[in-house]
Amino acid sequence: MTPDYCIELLRILLSQAVIVAAPFLLTALLVGLLISLFQTITSIQEQTLSFVPKALAVVGLLFIILPWLIRTLMDFTVRMINQFPMMAR
Repeated sequence: MTPDYCIELLRILLSQAVIVAAPFLLTALLVGLLISLFQTITSIQEQTLSFVPKALAVVGLLFIILPWLIRTLMDFTVRMINQFPMMAR
């Protein structure tokens, strides 16, 4: 396995990790921003208020995109397993 091939595998791995994690991070960011805006408007300064809506939003998103998530991870795993012979060289 050449160094270029290792770098390519690492690039594919990192891009796949970003693709899988991005929806959850963006959802938590958006909900956190909305809760912060709500707290600012209403002058409620409770720090624990933002945790529950973020957690519920991320869990709800997980149930919505679970089929896509499993399909994406399975495709990636199959591609990596199919490349095992190339890795052994």
